Amino acid sequence: MTRPLVSVVTPSLNQAAFVERTLESVLSQRGDFDLDYVVVDGVSTDGTLAVLERYRDRVRVVVEPDRGQAEAVNKGLRLARGEIVGWVNSDDLLRPGAIARAVEAFRTHPDAPWLHGRCDIVDEQDRPIRPLVAAYKDWRSRHFSFRSLLVENYVSQMTVFWRRSLQERVGLLDEGLRYTFDYDLWLRFSRVAPPLYVREPLAAFRWHTASKSGSSFERQFVEDFEVFERHAPADRWLRVRKRLRTGQILAAYRAMRMARRAG
Repeated sequence: MTRPLVSVVTPSLNQAAFVERTLESVLSQRGDFDLDYVVVDGVSTDGTLAVLERYRDRVRVVVEPDRGQAEAVNKGLRLARGEIVGWVNSDDLLRPGAIARAVEAFRTHPDAPWLHGRCDIVDEQDRPIRPLVAAYKDWRSRHFSFRSLLVENYVSQMTVFWRRSLQERVGLLDEGLRYTFDYDLWLRFSRVAPPLYVREPLAAFRWHTASKSGSSFERQFVEDFEVFERHAPADRWLRVRKRLRTGQILAAYRAMRMARRAG
């Protein structure tokens, strides 16, 4: 693989508090690649557009209404020019050197169609939090199987990069899904090939009360099971495992919510 063009897509809506840090985390990436950065904003009303305007000389910005995050990402993916593609939400961060690590992994493994990596969790001030959760996902990711991914989605979306050829094979995000369109895509990717896993941090997920994971996790896991049903084989024990694991995760999320309110 010669010097590749890497496309990063950021869907954006009313994230003025975080979006500039997201933009800088992508634009500061350096390495043996060229960067194509596309931001798709759903007509923000909180000051986000003023931030994006300052970056128009380095970022392709699309501002128009959409029907949700999946549609916004798909718009960006259709505009993306790169042979390697990924997306980072407007409240998350790429870690320094993330794209260079992804490019090197693809060079070293020319037959691998997609990869993901270790993910930090940060708060509103970019401070690392919940290290045990990050460590658990790292452990699960090092023992990948299609069945384990059906039981639990441990792939951190903001760390995923894939070859355009894989996207052309499996298609774009399902815009009928609100919370788990990424999980559905990983399962479709996994039917083609297992992912490479990069042990170094590639990104940081921001946990805050306004995020989908922070505010709507009960509805998210209802949809999560619907996606599981799409892809799972006829295996009663696998469904039992899925139900049990989902119950454990929901209990952990509720405990964290209670602790946050008590604090």
